[in-house]
Amino acid sequence: MADKIRVMLSEEQVEVRIKELAQQISKDYEGKSVHLICILKGSVFFSCDLAKRLSIPVTLDFMSVSSYGNETVSSGRVRILKDLDESIQGRNVLIVEDIIDSGRTLAYLKDLLGSRAPESLEICTLLDKPDRRETEVDVKYVGFVIPDEFVVGYGLDYDQLYRNLPYVGVVES
Repeated sequence: MADKIRVMLSEEQVEVRIKELAQQISKDYEGKSVHLICILKGSVFFSCDLAKRLSIPVTLDFMSVSSYGNETVSSGRVRILKDLDESIQGRNVLIVEDIIDSGRTLAYLKDLLGSRAPESLEICTLLDKPDRRETEVDVKYVGFVIPDEFVVGYGLDYDQLYRNLPYVGVVES
């Protein structure tokens, strides 16, 4: 790997913030269960760590959606590569995403999943990059607001590399 990675958010910072998010979500859904929808591949690390820290009943499903391919900027075209395995009708659904930048993918997903009659539908993201926002999307739970830099690690990739880094970093070639 020829790329140099500058740490933006340390492993410890990420871990602390996930615990805080889990506490808030557990409080908000107290007495209920929540159905997490992990958006593959990037949010796997975040979804698993979040689920482990929730004190409420949790079910889990996966979707794979693409708007990037192997580029560093969104193509603007959203494609469903893998849909849900189970119905979300009548469930409290929490979409778990790694990063929101343009907002197009999450706005599309929220409309799509909202049409499937869940009891409730919210979004939780580890990272929010509002400077890149093109489509407004209501995000209830945000781990970190970050500047407009291309980040990798903790599930985020560059051409499928760097997902396994235990921190969030910026590629500096």
